[in-house]
This record gives sequence, C-alpha cells and structure tokens, in this order.
Amino acid sequence: MFQVKQLTITHKKDLTTLVEDLSFSLLPGDRAALIGEEGNGKSTLLRLLADPALVSGYADWTGQLPSPRLRRGYLAQELSQEELALPVYDFCCRWAGFSAADPRSLSRAGRQTGLPLDLFYDGRPMATLSGGERVKLRLALLLLEEPDILLLDEPSNDLDLATLRWLESFLLSLSVPVLFVSHDEGLLEHTANLIIHLERLRRRTRPRSVLIRSGYRDYVARRSADFDRQSQQARKEERQYQQKMDRYRQIRSKVEHQQATISRQDPHGGQLLKKKMHAVESMGRRFEREREQMTQMPEWEEAIVTFFDPHRSAIPAGKEVLRLELPRLEVGNRLLARNLSLHVIGPERIGVIGPNGVGKSTLLKEIAQHLLPRQDLRCAYMPQDYGDSLAAQRSPVEILAPSGHREEVTRARTLLGAMKYKAEEMEHPASGLSGGQRAKLLFLSMVLAGSNVLLLDEPTRNFSPLSAPVIRRVLADFPGTIISVSHDRVYLRQVCTRLLELTPEGLREVGEQ
Repeated sequence: MFQVKQLTITHKKDLTTLVEDLSFSLLPGDRAALIGEEGNGKSTLLRLLADPALVSGYADWTGQLPSPRLRRGYLAQELSQEELALPVYDFCCRWAGFSAADPRSLSRAGRQTGLPLDLFYDGRPMATLSGGERVKLRLALLLLEEPDILLLDEPSNDLDLATLRWLESFLLSLSVPVLFVSHDEGLLEHTANLIIHLERLRRRTRPRSVLIRSGYRDYVARRSADFDRQSQQARKEERQYQQKMDRYRQIRSKVEHQQATISRQDPHGGQLLKKKMHAVESMGRRFEREREQMTQMPEWEEAIVTFFDPHRSAIPAGKEVLRLELPRLEVGNRLLARNLSLHVIGPERIGVIGPNGVGKSTLLKEIAQHLLPRQDLRCAYMPQDYGDSLAAQRSPVEILAPSGHREEVTRARTLLGAMKYKAEEMEHPASGLSGGQRAKLLFLSMVLAGSNVLLLDEPTRNFSPLSAPVIRRVLADFPGTIISVSHDRVYLRQVCTRLLELTPEGLREVGEQ
C-alpha cells in the first residue's frame, strides 16, 4: 500500500503552505487524479513522493511518506534541454532498468506502450521524436524499472488525439496504482477512480485538500450540488437568525426605553425591568451560541473569471478573414504538407487537428504572418512557447499596463485578480511564472487589446480542469474569429464550429471528434 499521512509542504522562500495535513492511501489498480489550480503544489507533491531530494532546494515538509522500499516510477512534466539533445539510445542507457533488461523484457515493455523494439536503439536526438513517442518511450523505461507505483506529471501534454486514446487504455490496463496530474478532462473522466483536489482558499492563503473515491465527472457534479445545497441551507438559517435578531433588538430596545423612563419612585418596577433585561441578554447570548452551530457558507476555490468585450471583439458576418493558398508547408528543408487551401469567413471558430509532427503549429505561424500585419483586423497570436509573445523580464502588471497610468494599472490588477494571481505574483518577472500563469497573462492581453481574431496554439493545455471550462465558455461566446490548434477533445467539441485535419496532402474537413 502506498500511504501518505498528515503531509504538510511549505515553500521556503515565502513560507507559503502548499499542502496541509494531507493523508491518503493508494491500492493496486487505483488511478488517482491530482487536480487543482496552477501554483497549488501538484507537481511539488509528485516530486516529493518520488524523491524528497527533488524538492529539498525550495520546499520543506513534515508528515509521513510511503516506505522507501516501494519502487517509484516518476515521469517529470518536461525533459531538460540536455536530455532532449541526447540520442534516443543514450537517453535509454541512463535508466538502470534498460541497462539490465533482457530482450524479452524490452519486447514486453514495447508491446505495452506500442513502440517498436528498434526505437530503444535509435540514434536520433530525443527532440526529434514526436510528443507521443517521447511519452511512450519514457513510460516503457519506467515499466522496465518494475515500479510499485507510477507518479505521472502531465503525461497527456503534447499528445495527439490518437495517442491520448492510447494513454487512456494504457492507464486502465495497469495493475499498479497510479497518481497523475493532467489538464485533459477526457483523460480524467475516462480513467480516474480517485480524486485528490488541492485548493487554496481565502485569497489563496489557506490550503485545503479534498479526497473522494469517485470518477472525475461525478466529483465535479457532486461538488457543485453540495455547494448549492449547503449555500441554500446557510442562507435559510441566516434569514431565520436575522429574524430572531430583529425581534431580540426590538425587545431589548423596548426594555431599555422602559428603564430610561421609569420613575425613581418605583423601585419595585425598576427591579422587575432589571430582571427582564437579564432575561433579554440571556436570550442574546443563546442566539450567539446558536449562530456558532449554524451551517456555514461553503468555501471553494473559484475558477478564473474573464470575458471579451462583445462590441470591440465582434467581426462582421461574412467578412473574409483569410484566404490562404500554400503550395508547400515546410520547416527547415523538410516538407510537411502540400497544396494547402484555407478560406475563413468571420465569425468562424476553426479547430485544426492532426497527428504530432504533421505541422499544425508551423501552419498557425504561417497564418499569423499573414494576419498580424493586417490593419483591418485586431489579431492576437498565442503560440505554444509563451516566451515568443511575453517580455520575460517584465511583470504581469507592466505587460498589461505598459503606460503605467493609474487607471490602466488598476484595471490590470483587477483582471489579474480575476485570474487568481496573488499580489506578489503580479510583480514577478514573467519568466518566473508557471506555464498556466503565463497562459492567463496572454489571455488577458488579448482581452485588453480588444482582439477580434485569435490564433491559438493549444489554448487550454496549461489551464486546470476547473479553469478550462471557463475558458471554453468564453471562447465559445467569442464574437470574432478563432483559428486554433488543439488536441483537447472537449474544446474541439464545445468551441469549434469547423474541424480541419492537417495531412501531408493538405487540409480536409472532418466531423466531430
């Protein structure tokens, strides 16, 4: 059994408590989804459970971790630049399980992950593999270690739709417990049977952990229903309490008036009023005690809140936004696709899909080069690499309020607060923010610019499963044009009005995924 008891994790730098008094147990076959907003400590928790040395430089902890005898298989969220530069075989040789594996074990790991045996010995750099190949290879290497538990940090990042479906089947096939972080709601819905939700309440100052043995969709529905039920009960009891207090104040005011006006020549009446006031005060104390037992308004960490101005972001129906005829789509000297034709009329919301490596991001960059200079459009581009669009050394407030005028700064701070930025995070350099925080920042810059054409490369990939529905609703209501690349099945279904698949022979219309 993989068991955690009364675990508390604190950031060394600002003494922020990320996790407090967390206890849980994982059994064979458990697929526990670790969810929560950006910056709530999910990756830190996984690193600590994998190896306390991974967090020793920036976090302290107390509590009881699982037995060190249990073998952990840890999949980090990203590979380092050094690892990406390694040939595949050299990368594999860094894993003890690979060096000790016999051909039968390698073949079994390859079958489990859908990889050909010769990929382990490939001489290409790791960076040239597709996102799906890299994830499958790393999972195969983890399996060769024969772990007692898998700890997976965003295994669904950068996976195409086919590989996401494979990952679901892979997780369901495992007998060892799995604790994983993912922003892909489809993966959560189809695989998780235990939810561990890390929240930060009271303006992100108080951590809370919620654990429930449930599927993800059931958890979200139950959480919402419980919140509504408790809110209704709390409001009802508050109304009843205020009615009692109104009556109490009337009685007390009446007795006080009688005490103030009674004649000094009536000591007996004065004694009666004094006893009556004692009874009234006793009633007030009883009401105070009752209030302590009343149902409290529930607390939860609200999702982000933002919106586009429907007047500034609207685009006329029928306006030609893009007419692209591209004989060849290339990156470097490599041909990705030929004979691309794309005609976009406003307002449309287009989703471009296709396997990893087919050139979707390259196509979106090509479209950006055509649309960003246009004077008749207010086009915004959100690439996968946020460093391409954000001034790394400037703070979020400086990026959103470049003039420094008080009104502009106030509006920027208000919007950042709606995106759940803490006050100190608003002043941090953008380079030090998490991927999710930078995604929020780019999103806000598009809102402030009044953009009416959005070019979005994986727009939901860094938003938590609880924030992503808000982003999807905002984009589904966007009155302008959206051209996006996405592997998010829920996004494609709820936001996009047209789906196009990029193939080596061009773009083709497809139905719902």
